Amino acid sequence: MAVVAGVNIPDNQRIEIALTSIYGVGKTSSKKIVSEVGIDPNIRVKDIQDDDLTRIRSAVERLGILVEGDLRREVQLNIRRLTDIQTFRGSRHRKGLPVRGQRTKTNARTKRGRRQTVAGKKKVAAH
Repeated sequence: MAVVAGVNIPDNQRIEIALTSIYGVGKTSSKKIVSEVGIDPNIRVKDIQDDDLTRIRSAVERLGILVEGDLRREVQLNIRRLTDIQTFRGSRHRKGLPVRGQRTKTNARTKRGRRQTVAGKKKVAAH
């Protein structure tokens, strides 16, 4: 397996897609990295030479893309800053609710987790 930015990237995928398994690298940045290195974006990771892999690693550093631990740390610091200055968004993060204005009466299951049954609440029978 090839290792870029401390992450094992999948062998059987095209290099352009495999680079997106790195946290902080999406399709646009992976295209930019591949074009900067000058290799075919359709080549599989297992077929890449070692010197090309080294050039990919250096391109990730040279382009100044925040990846993996540094990016995760920055995101956590941003959330902590919002909670410390007691903004509305920070309070939503603290409560575990959606931050960007979504409704919560019926949806938001991803953020709020599984449904909790409430004791004493009965469904009204339709007549």
